[in-house]
Amino acid sequence: MNLSFRLRPQDLSEFFGQEQLVGKGRIIRRMIESDLVFSMILWGPPGSGKTTLASIIAKQTKSDFYTLSAVVTGKEDLLKIIKRAESNQKENKKTILFIDEIHRWNKTQQDGLLPYVENGTITLIGATTENPSFEVISPLLSRCKVFVLERLKNEDLEKILNRALTDKEKGVGKWGKKLSDEAKNLLLNLSGKDARIMLNGLEIAILEYPEKTITEAIIKDVFQAKSKGLYDKNAEEHYNTISAFIKSMRGSDVNAALYYLVKMLENGEDPKFIARRMIIFASEDIGLADRGALIQTNEAFEAVTKIGMPESQLILTHVAIYLSLAKKSRMVPNALAKAKKAFYEFPNEPIPLHLRNAPTKLMKKLGYGKNYTWSEKYVGPENDLPFLPKALKDRKFFEP
Repeated sequence: MNLSFRLRPQDLSEFFGQEQLVGKGRIIRRMIESDLVFSMILWGPPGSGKTTLASIIAKQTKSDFYTLSAVVTGKEDLLKIIKRAESNQKENKKTILFIDEIHRWNKTQQDGLLPYVENGTITLIGATTENPSFEVISPLLSRCKVFVLERLKNEDLEKILNRALTDKEKGVGKWGKKLSDEAKNLLLNLSGKDARIMLNGLEIAILEYPEKTITEAIIKDVFQAKSKGLYDKNAEEHYNTISAFIKSMRGSDVNAALYYLVKMLENGEDPKFIARRMIIFASEDIGLADRGALIQTNEAFEAVTKIGMPESQLILTHVAIYLSLAKKSRMVPNALAKAKKAFYEFPNEPIPLHLRNAPTKLMKKLGYGKNYTWSEKYVGPENDLPFLPKALKDRKFFEP
């Protein structure tokens, strides 16, 4: 039984963090104290206390508690629990079903929960690291309250560390070891604010190294690699980071743009994905204010494709700095938006006769191509005839 499991809080007095939910007078504490628990989705990063909080809610409300992992279970497992829950109902006993990683259940599996959540047979507590708006079906989401758990703060993690180091029964206090300040800070950073990772790292350091004081060098040796934090190329943090990168360049904040660029690259993001977004940025946010931006980004994409990592970091950094410092203009997307708006207002306006193609005699006779000149001296309609259809002749889409 590992340290993180042994130290799992048994009630709110042992639970650190998430004060916005479990602090005095806050919603989840109120639910527990009033013994009125409703179905909920706990949305938060790994190691923020979702599973622990669900267990505490069940224990303090004296509910029958069942846990399913969405990764390895399905509808058959659910139906077995429903049978027990129906028996509990007859005895006026509450049943809480905790589904870890509920976002991994498909639509059909989630649909199977609906009638039992609706009629109160079970109280559902779902846990997810993904945005439930995208991953949980709307009917189920509408029957649950979504609570957002935040990454644990350093002071909360330090409390957990201190408990682990001093508790001789559940923690590692019986070894009498200490953690240097440098080692503690590194452990907090490398854990990515995940309490489980932090405690697992601490336990290895305590058990596998003979030193009485755990040093920074020991923590580095335990982790052997940089923390990858919460970044996942298929998850929300991926989109949050690229959004922050684009917005930083748009706001001409070079330092922020470089930080988010490095975050993406160090977490294994495809450099071609970043280069493609830079090409879009060059037209959308810089446009005609700096005509070289589009050339620079296209060349960067070509270079990144040819060279690959790790050298592509230099190319992307080069262009990120260039785009951040470049003058910005929204003329191009604004012109496109106005032209689109005009099209949807007038989707079927006839092309002016003088602009039409006239490959046959009949078309020429009907006036196709008439009053249009194409010569060395002049190109365009004669007699001030417009290029745009009649209903749009005075519209301006592009404004320099």
